[in-house]
Amino acid sequence: MRKVLVATNAIEVQEKISQLVAEGYSKDQIYTFAHDKDYSKELTDDTSTQSVGLEEKGIVDTVANLFKSRGNELRSQFETLGLTQFEAEQYEAELDRGKIIIVASNEEFSTV
Repeated sequence: MRKVLVATNAIEVQEKISQLVAEGYSKDQIYTFAHDKDYSKELTDDTSTQSVGLEEKGIVDTVANLFKSRGNELRSQFETLGLTQFEAEQYEAELDRGKIIIVASNEEFSTV
């Protein structure tokens, strides 16, 4: 099962993550995204959630993301977590507006 939430600030992110944990997701299954790469890493570190890495993307996608724009990289990461291309575009647009996206998923990832 997958769930996507949109937050406007770090306090709201903490509240939504607590809600997801109460619903049965572990922090290993929760990913936080902000458009700014440094802020995204800070949120991930502060909330003890995950970032999309080799395990989810595989080596080919990880290397390919080095040459993509931040928007393309984010859409690729969303799709890696099981969102459709349309959903990935929708949520990346939310990031462009300064929102924070939280994706919780207890599904297996295909790195093929």
